[in-house]
Amino acid sequence: MTRVFGVVAVLVTIICVIPYIGVITAAASGSFDTLAHLADTVLGRYTLTTVILVALVMIGSAAIGAGAAWLVTMTEFPGRRWMEIALALPLAFPAYVLAYGYTHVLDHPGIVQTTLRDLTGWGPRDYWFPEIRSLGGAALMLTLVLYPYVYLLARAAFAAQGASTFLAARVLGQSPLNAFFFVSLPMARPAIASGVMLVAMETIADFGTVAYFGVQTFAVGIYTSWFTMADRAAAAQLALGLLAFALFLAILERTSRGGAKYANGRRNAPMQRIKLSGTQRIVASFFCFLPILMGVILPVAALGTMAVGSEQDLLSPRYLGFIRNSLMLASIAAALAVFAALVLGTLHRAKDSRTTGAALYLARIGYAVPGGVIAVGLLVPFAAFDNTLDAWMRANFDISTGLLFTGSIWLLIFAYLIRFLAAAIGAYEGGIASVGTNMDAAARTLGQDMPGMVRRIHLPLLRTSLLTAGLIVFVDVMKELPATLIMRPFNYDTLAVQAYRLASDERLEGAAVPSLVIAAIGLIPVVLLCRRIGKGRA
Repeated sequence: MTRVFGVVAVLVTIICVIPYIGVITAAASGSFDTLAHLADTVLGRYTLTTVILVALVMIGSAAIGAGAAWLVTMTEFPGRRWMEIALALPLAFPAYVLAYGYTHVLDHPGIVQTTLRDLTGWGPRDYWFPEIRSLGGAALMLTLVLYPYVYLLARAAFAAQGASTFLAARVLGQSPLNAFFFVSLPMARPAIASGVMLVAMETIADFGTVAYFGVQTFAVGIYTSWFTMADRAAAAQLALGLLAFALFLAILERTSRGGAKYANGRRNAPMQRIKLSGTQRIVASFFCFLPILMGVILPVAALGTMAVGSEQDLLSPRYLGFIRNSLMLASIAAALAVFAALVLGTLHRAKDSRTTGAALYLARIGYAVPGGVIAVGLLVPFAAFDNTLDAWMRANFDISTGLLFTGSIWLLIFAYLIRFLAAAIGAYEGGIASVGTNMDAAARTLGQDMPGMVRRIHLPLLRTSLLTAGLIVFVDVMKELPATLIMRPFNYDTLAVQAYRLASDERLEGAAVPSLVIAAIGLIPVVLLCRRIGKGRA
């Protein structure tokens, strides 16, 4: 049975590597005419816009996430207890869902500007109002849903510091603010850097928000080349450039946490929260409440209002089909990701070698690769295989096999597996770190092979971690848009695709219904995570 683990690990590794080989091969073998045209027209814009967007979201997420984490961990102010939990809730929302809600409110025909014109009598050219459909608007939407990555990691880092280092700085005459900047913040820098790198990778992977706002990034360019220009080689060449950028960020993320270790079990003295003054209490409460207001309360209120006035019926056979498709894809992908993470992690734990370490690393890379790049990398080789097989069968047996893999549900699920396997591996490693290797040795002494050890020891101990891994992958698949748009079977739509299609047709009221369903499902793992945060709160 141990060999089965090895075979499964090899298969998973091969599946994870195929997109990268496919992108490189297609980019090298295709004509560079379209790419040359893009280079003369929009390639520079794609590059500059993507870099600026990533930089803005990284800065915004770092400021909000680290600042809010320090305030709820180290200080006392009104509303701290519930804000400590609520600050993680925006993680349940896809950025494109916020984009639909804010466009309905802030766009030219939206509620805010319409009310402003009615009250003042101004015409469209008589006043200036920030344009929500812009690079800045896209950066704001992404920041509001991605800062929890930084917040959760930074909060854990600040809580682990205890009181000794901070109090030492205070005894030496530093103010609370200086102690934060010169002591607490540098000590939490690796965790904050890891969160910021995750934010950057999610930003370059985003398609729904930037496409709806008309922001020309690499992700939009890949989709345009594939569908509008019908040039798969150009799409692959753009995907290769984005892949290189994503891998660079992945290396930075791994380097930033290279020295990080799991907690060693030693307890520091608990931090006595700083009592803020009157003005400081107001500022702290406002700073922590603002991202909750903008990232959860206002979007839900706007989408709820829009959904009430829409003509979408969640109980209609058509919508039930969208929900069924979404749930089925997410469930299968989550189960496969948890199983693959368990196999790869167990094999590496039992046989810690360069081979098993390389397999784990290759499985992790997918999280840094946008869904559009993975879709291109899978479709190109599998479409070539399908066409070659069909031609051979026609020539030798006069039988058409058609497209066996291209446009199938399973190829789409493979894309999800590659994209989100890293999340499942991370959850597995977080849980297995608390299981001592002496337990594995005892199991082997009692005659258990690797499958028996996993079944009798690891699974009971890792039940919570594996459930968390499955929920995270499940919700990520529900939100995934570019891979689903490119790879879904004909006439096989999901809630995310339906929301994008309606929003693209400017039917925002209709798009609010599937958007709210996606967000509601996404709240499940976030609430579970928040419960764990609450239990560990000082």
